[in-house]
Amino acid sequence: MSYQALYRVWRPQRFGDIAGQEAVTQTLKNALIQGKTSHAYLFTGPRGTGKTSAAKIFAKAINCHHRVDGEPCNECETCRAITEGRLNDVIEIDAASNNGVEEIRDIRDKARYAPTQADYKVYIIDEVHMLSTGAFNALLKTLEEPPENVIFILATTEPHKIPLTIISRTQRFDFKRISYQDIINRMAYILQEEKICYDEQALHIIARSANGGMRDALSLLDQIISYGSDAVTFENAVKVSGSLTEEMMISFSSALLHEETESALQLLQEILSAGKEAGRFLEEMILFARDVLVYQQTNGKAFADNTQQYSEAFQTFSQEAPATFLYEMIEAFNETQGEMRFSTQPDIYLEVLAVKLSQSKAHAHATAAVPSAQAAPNGEVQRLAHELELVKKELAKLQELIASGNLTVSQEGAKAAPAKKETARQSNTSAGFKPNMGRTYQILGEATKQDLARVRDFWTDILDVLSVTQRAVLKQANPVAASPTSFILSFQYDILCQKATEDAELQAAVDAATQRMLQRPGELVCLTEEQWTSVRRNYIQNRNGSPAAESNGELKQAAPKQAPVPSAAPKQPVSATGDKDKPVDLDLPPEPPMPEMEDGYRGDYHPGNFADDFSVETDPIVIEEQKEQEVVDQALSFFGDEVVTVVED
Repeated sequence: MSYQALYRVWRPQRFGDIAGQEAVTQTLKNALIQGKTSHAYLFTGPRGTGKTSAAKIFAKAINCHHRVDGEPCNECETCRAITEGRLNDVIEIDAASNNGVEEIRDIRDKARYAPTQADYKVYIIDEVHMLSTGAFNALLKTLEEPPENVIFILATTEPHKIPLTIISRTQRFDFKRISYQDIINRMAYILQEEKICYDEQALHIIARSANGGMRDALSLLDQIISYGSDAVTFENAVKVSGSLTEEMMISFSSALLHEETESALQLLQEILSAGKEAGRFLEEMILFARDVLVYQQTNGKAFADNTQQYSEAFQTFSQEAPATFLYEMIEAFNETQGEMRFSTQPDIYLEVLAVKLSQSKAHAHATAAVPSAQAAPNGEVQRLAHELELVKKELAKLQELIASGNLTVSQEGAKAAPAKKETARQSNTSAGFKPNMGRTYQILGEATKQDLARVRDFWTDILDVLSVTQRAVLKQANPVAASPTSFILSFQYDILCQKATEDAELQAAVDAATQRMLQRPGELVCLTEEQWTSVRRNYIQNRNGSPAAESNGELKQAAPKQAPVPSAAPKQPVSATGDKDKPVDLDLPPEPPMPEMEDGYRGDYHPGNFADDFSVETDPIVIEEQKEQEVVDQALSFFGDEVVTVVED
């Protein structure tokens, strides 16, 4: 017979041969001994953990007349026939290729017939989660009440895809990943039986690469034996598995720890040039950082599943590397591992990662200097507090003089400081993206909630019909106001806002998509988020009759101005004397009388009108800014801009 792979030759033939699944095998053996076997079983777990092997062993054991302690004898005709796959009463089905309703109906019809050679007819359905919904429904009744002497064993790696109605009709056994040491022990036993020399460290490399799967470990072991001419050495294991040596990982980690960026990049290039795969490199480095961290935190002891002897270089590095550095390494490696999955240039991610980690300490020092620099002026706080107390005393004296009539205050002087502040604010306005403010306010005047709701409902569909480049420009934009013919988009970034405004082809595509989906024009006006916040605040305040909040100079000038109301009464002089608690008569024209409506409101203003026509609510941030502005204006009017400095943060 031709050569067979190790995992096929050494497939477990007894429950005792299954490595690392003692809870499952002992339960099945006891059920056989006590005669309490079920009619259906569900074996779940990762690949290569013994699910199919356990199903075949169970099929042999339940049909074996000479079993001992629940184990099949493997010598009778029935056991040998099942092992060789020639017993008609043990049917193994691959659900991945037989997942239709007709295949399951065929199983259901044949299950009615009694077994021909064995005592029980056993159906082993592998990868059962691949069955279709109709196939599961066809299997449901047969699985619940199968004919006598029929047993179903379902095996899967993804139990979450199996309907709960199927799971509830079976006994479920979860196969866990095989431990590190169990894989090593099993490989050592096989190599001894095969009379093949091996290096103990090579088995550790293979066990770590197997990731808890015995089949993966034996397949890799088979490759190493073929590569090394019937010998398993550490060097061959590293070459075939693509793993990193401890020396490579310590050298690379030390370069990162000591901020040797050039050395780290050179080591990384050597590792990748040696044929190491980028994803495998990250896995090895994560495991290495984990081993160092565990070694530190357990005072020189590792986990129970890792009995390898650590070298002197490993112990020295574990003493040098702080735990915070290891935390940062693991977190950065994990993030890069997720980002690399969709990249065609994984090496670039690794190079950036090497530079980032090797310079992280310098960055940490730079950021740590910021709080100390900010804490430096704290010594001036007491001095400023003292000066504030002096100013309060001076203010009290001024108020006494005003109350006694010995001092008068000019209204023009009180308004001078705010005027200077407004001029300074406008002069400091940044010259960024300049939107079409006239058209913006025209759209706001015609905007309604219904139009905005329709645009938002179809916005995702509109983006889908655009080209990839156009969709990328509008991906971060959101419709914030809409009229029957136009709508406003708010952009997070100025450059995208300007791009959308200048791209006539994009605007034409949006207009065409809007007309096709909403049967209405789709003219587009673009604003940045900051501009939209300022425009909305000014528009709300103008519509509600309150003075517009200060914003940047350009938007302030573009806001529609209300016509001045003619004075209906002579101006009254402002009294600078009298009780400070009495209201001050401002030099403003009286409010013209307005006809009173039935609901108690005057004129055409009603709180509900604006909310119904335009989908914008009063922003709490705007209210807070108004309160802050009132405080600033009062301070400037009392002390003047020579004493008070307004800092725009």
